[in-house]
Amino acid sequence: MNGASALADVILHHGNVTTLDRSNPTATAVAIRDGRFLRVGADADVLALAGPATKIIDLKGRRVLPGLIDNHLHIIRGGLSFNMELRWDGVRTLADAMDMLKRQIAVTPPPQWVRVVGGFTEHQFAEKRLPTLEEINAVAPDTPVFLLHLYDRALLNAAALRAVGYTKDTPEPPGGQIVRDARGIPVGLLLAKPNAGILYATLAKGPKLPFEYQLNSTRHFMRELNRLGVTGAIDAGGGSQNYPDDYAVIQQLEQERQLTIRLAYNLFTQKPKGEKQDFLNWVKTSTYKQGSDYFRHNGAGEMLVFSAADFEDFRQPRPDMPPEMERELEDVVRLLATNRWPWRLHATYDETISRALDVYERVARDVPLNGLKWFFDHAETISERSIDRIAALGGGIAVQHRMAYQGEYFVERYGAAAASATPPFARMLALGLPVSAGTDATRVASYNPWVSLAWLVTGKTVGGLRLYPERNCLDRETALRMWTEKVAWFSNEDGKKGRIEVGHLADLIVPDRDYFSCPESEIPEITAHLTVIGGKIVYAASEFADLDEATPPPAMPDWSPVRRFGGYAAWGDRQGGTAPKAAMRQTTSACGRAQVGDVHDFTTLWGALGCACWAV
Repeated sequence: MNGASALADVILHHGNVTTLDRSNPTATAVAIRDGRFLRVGADADVLALAGPATKIIDLKGRRVLPGLIDNHLHIIRGGLSFNMELRWDGVRTLADAMDMLKRQIAVTPPPQWVRVVGGFTEHQFAEKRLPTLEEINAVAPDTPVFLLHLYDRALLNAAALRAVGYTKDTPEPPGGQIVRDARGIPVGLLLAKPNAGILYATLAKGPKLPFEYQLNSTRHFMRELNRLGVTGAIDAGGGSQNYPDDYAVIQQLEQERQLTIRLAYNLFTQKPKGEKQDFLNWVKTSTYKQGSDYFRHNGAGEMLVFSAADFEDFRQPRPDMPPEMERELEDVVRLLATNRWPWRLHATYDETISRALDVYERVARDVPLNGLKWFFDHAETISERSIDRIAALGGGIAVQHRMAYQGEYFVERYGAAAASATPPFARMLALGLPVSAGTDATRVASYNPWVSLAWLVTGKTVGGLRLYPERNCLDRETALRMWTEKVAWFSNEDGKKGRIEVGHLADLIVPDRDYFSCPESEIPEITAHLTVIGGKIVYAASEFADLDEATPPPAMPDWSPVRRFGGYAAWGDRQGGTAPKAAMRQTTSACGRAQVGDVHDFTTLWGALGCACWAV
């Protein structure tokens, strides 16, 4: 390039840039042109590319990191309902959470529901418990309340039970339980035993946002992710996320150039026993990698066949997959491999992974898998033998921080020793396997990437339980690579993004504190002061607030919880923090706490719900 054609569109200088480029690991300035890094180096060298139209940003000595990329996020589905959901993600006391619930109930008009849909665990609360149904009914006698806790259970108040129509005559769902009192009347507790079908089917009965509101809702979800430094994600599909209908919102935003997250999407079958037909239809109408750098097709999964879905609810025994799993999975994998579509498969337990690998190895004898970026998701209990088999076949493993939310339950069932390398991400990396990190948000964990990074570095749950010894944890740079350059393999974008390097897509963040030097306890609290995607500023705060170019209109509808409480931990932050000592005094007051070790205890438990310390 010569003359004006070589000048930068944007220059950021006077920074402390961690590039993750091993040939040029640190810099103080970057130049961006046409959405890519043009130069990465010293201030003087980079500022030489400034012209009359160049936007120049002084980073004021702040740390700069590559933009974070979530390897497993249900962003398309989550965006459709984000504005309707009250988020307890990061709230530190149940008292604060219940105060939020009460305030939201006061402004939610009928027939709308108040929904708290995942992203939290009882262990994050100082009180170490969920609310009782008695407490929920006391603050919401008339407004339906639906509270989803992990893949474990949902709590519905009496108004919500009326809204969904669950009565004494409602049959038990397959793979789940409607907990009832001694008369057979539903009490408002739904249990996944072992899959979450009853939880999500019930949630689907609630009101939905109209299309224009869904556009607004998705923009606010992306804005929230940008606030946390997320610049990209791989969407893993999801239950009730139908293609192409439920993709219309994200497609319109892409067409209008309003996407502020780079998104690769996988197609997730919705039809038990009709999975092969779904994929037969899709390989005829969709092309792998079709799309743009902002919205592109990434293959199949995470659901390939329902007979291979081993839902992780560590309060329940490990489910055995049915004998037809191999036959049904082979039909789909053979179809995908023949059509050169990569795939991802949800697999929690090694027993499932081992059986799936039998299928993959059989297919590979006839259809070479070379070059296909296929991988397992989750893999909490994967064995070294299975890791070796994946490596031999050229696959990868995408881990998520579900153990940060369910680690206590895993330890309770399987013991601390079994939990000490669950999943064994350090071992995977040592063997040279493609491994990356993500969240599996929004329902079974929070979308906050810094919670995941803290989990990788400290080995602790959000409740403070130390799961992993030091040898099974990662240093901060390795953990960061798991959230940046290593994710690119999983979307077949190796060498294109994930580092601050000449030629890479120009995605970067300026966190509110130095990730490399702040105390470990502060890592989950990090947010972005500046988020840049393709050279465009999509989020700016604090000293950079005047630079923001992508602020969405106010959240719709006007009663949206997003207007009042924001996203991850924002409510507690605005209130000046929480009061854990007072909450702990309340929790440890002398009373007869009912300890629930088995679901059969629930019918007798409900008669004693006067104790506010019920622990579920």
